[in-house]
Amino acid sequence: MSGFGWWLRDSWEMVLRNLIHIKRTPELLLDVTLSPIMFVLLFNFVFGGAIDVGAEGGGGANYINYMMSGIFVQTIAFAGIYTSVLLANDLQKGMIDRFRSLPMSQSSVLTGRTLTDLLRAMLAIVIMFIVGVLVGFRPEGGILGNLAAIGLMLLFGFALSWVGVAAGALVRAPEALQGIIFAVVFPLTFVSSAFVRTDTMPDWLQWFAERQPMTLVMNEVRDLTLGINLYDAELAAVLWSVAILAIGFPLGLWLYNRRTTQ
Repeated sequence: MSGFGWWLRDSWEMVLRNLIHIKRTPELLLDVTLSPIMFVLLFNFVFGGAIDVGAEGGGGANYINYMMSGIFVQTIAFAGIYTSVLLANDLQKGMIDRFRSLPMSQSSVLTGRTLTDLLRAMLAIVIMFIVGVLVGFRPEGGILGNLAAIGLMLLFGFALSWVGVAAGALVRAPEALQGIIFAVVFPLTFVSSAFVRTDTMPDWLQWFAERQPMTLVMNEVRDLTLGINLYDAELAAVLWSVAILAIGFPLGLWLYNRRTTQ
């Protein structure tokens, strides 16, 4: 078998190992099952009647149509960055040392981890679509539009998972990483177009909110799922995702190799 074939086989084995871990510890799925459901219900029924999104809501200015893209991308971001905590746990508990003693492709540990988190993200998207539709979300973008939105979200999540790899290799304490994740993702989520229009923010904050990657991905997901074209953010959203992946992938590999060869 070629080196590439060994890597593919070992990556698949790592995915299976991670899925077995999830099966035995199902609470690892709480961040992609219970949390997004809670956010959908909370924002729809608590804030939905108080926030006016006007024409940007799409589908008759229905607030849930507006905010679903924010919930989608927020959940994907958390799922991607949470890779750092799971990797840090393996490093702390000595699992990575065991893997290094085996005749296997060492990079498959990382690809298996990121591909597993991609599957977790897919589960989250399915759950959010179902819950959203049950409480009034109407994704009228058609099959192609919704599939394109899912593809963009998965690309963005996969890119962030490699940022998570870099963070997990750099920060030694999983507990510290959880705090860092919330300190980074929550501000970026709320200073965006996730739940309110950016033109309601102060000018200096609006400038940042309209240009940061989460807003651009949210805007394009909103356009694609609702079948509208208010934002025209296709190219910017894809470029940001590719740029994050282009930086996070080699950085994650380098930090991981440095950490595990010390």
